[in-house]
Order: sequence, then C-alpha cells, then structure tokens
Amino acid sequence: MFETEEARRARHRQEDLARLRGLRPIDDDFMRCIFRDNIPLAQFVLRILTNIEDLTVTELETQKDLKRLVGSRSLCLDCYATDSTGKKYDLEIQRSSRGAGAHRARFHSGAMDIENLDAGQDFEDLPDTYTIFITEADVLGKGLPCYTIERTILATGEPFNDGSHILYVNGSYRDDTEIGKLMHDFSCTDPNQMKFPLLEEITRYYKETQEGVAYMCKAFEEVRDESRAEGMQEEKISNVKALMNNLSFTAKQAMDALSIPAEDQAKYAAML
Repeated sequence: MFETEEARRARHRQEDLARLRGLRPIDDDFMRCIFRDNIPLAQFVLRILTNIEDLTVTELETQKDLKRLVGSRSLCLDCYATDSTGKKYDLEIQRSSRGAGAHRARFHSGAMDIENLDAGQDFEDLPDTYTIFITEADVLGKGLPCYTIERTILATGEPFNDGSHILYVNGSYRDDTEIGKLMHDFSCTDPNQMKFPLLEEITRYYKETQEGVAYMCKAFEEVRDESRAEGMQEEKISNVKALMNNLSFTAKQAMDALSIPAEDQAKYAAML
C-alpha cells in the first residue's frame, strides 16, 4: 500500500515519541543528549564516580573525535571533559559487556595520551586521564559498584603512579549510596522516579518539553537520513564492483557508467 509523505512523517513522529518514552540515561544516544553542553551534570556525575569532591569541570565535549596518528583507528568519545587542574575524563556508556573489554579500555586510555601531548612537549606534561565505562551489567562480576584499575609494581605491590586511571561502573548496582542512587537514575525512563534533581530536570526537558522533544525527534530523523544515505552508498559500491567483475570495467569506467559525479569518485574508489 502506497504511503504518502505526510503519512510517513506522521508514522515516524509516533514511532519517535514511543522510542523517546523508553529511553534512559544509560542509553548512549540519550546520554549524549543530556550531557550536551551540560557542564554541571558532567561535574556532578564525575564527582560521584571518581570520589574527587572538589572536581571542577571547565570544558566538555560530546562525541569527541580522536585520531592523531595517521592510519590508526579513529575513536569517538561519548563525553570528554577537562577539569580545572587539567585532568582529562572520558565517560563512556557501554550497555553491552562486549563493548567494554579490557583492550578497549586500554585503547581509550592510550588515545587520550596521544591527544594530549604535542610534538616537543615533555612526557611529564601528560595530564592524568580517567577512562570510565558505565555498563548495564556487572562486567567484572564481583558485585561492587565501581572497579578502579591502575598499574602497580608487581614486585612490591606499590602503585606505578603514571597518571592513568580506568574505572568500570556497575550499572546494575543499587543501594542508598550516591553511586547506587546514580545508577538507579541512569536506568529510569520516568523522570518522576529519579532520585537526583539534576538528572530529573534534564531528563524531563528532553522527554516532556516542546523544545526538548523537538530536538530529540530531529535527532532521530537525522539518524534515519544517515541510514538511508549509507544504504544508497553501499548499493552504489555493490554496483561498481559488479560492473568491474562482470564486464571487466575499471573503477572509473564503472563509476562513469553509474553516473557517479566526478567529485565523489575518489571517495567511492577508496571504499572499494
């Protein structure tokens, strides 16, 4: 049955509203929205997770891209913060335990080191870094609210003090401590059930106010547009490969035959 553009938009609107009602702060798409330009929230959460009571966030960026080594794997950080002493914080939401392995934490920590040391700087200029994974399940399985991992000297048991800190936060942990209440709020879909006013307020904004709901629906639409564009791109690449394999076309001949604009051909050639 043919669906008009108006009907499609109305259907998407209802789907988006239903999806929005079910979102929680521990869902990465929603997390990036509630932390966007929200230094007080980032500071509040980081103080609880690190136990640094006077931590003062001075800079905050969501979806921070890191790639300073040519040819290395790029990395997009969920929430990247700097405090008043220059320490750096990477706050990651990883609902799936698969996405929070030890090697991934090591890569995140190393990427922040590369990002924060310029040519000519002394290695001692590296700031302390905190790589923090919040996972829906207890990844390390010991029932603790938070696991802090730091390098130690095995022969003596003393800390190595290289300034690198990795934290795994157990999103399933619940009690009346600050971290227990925070993890409760991170799993709430209803702001009325949240324990911390700061999280309740920002969650309510994106779920219940006209401006917040409009922002979220626009974000959902942009994701759909990107998905459609990626699908069309993949189809074109498949067609180029088919012409090359079946008719022995060169890549350029195949792209010309498919009317791929000359300015886009280098991009497609790199993806073959």
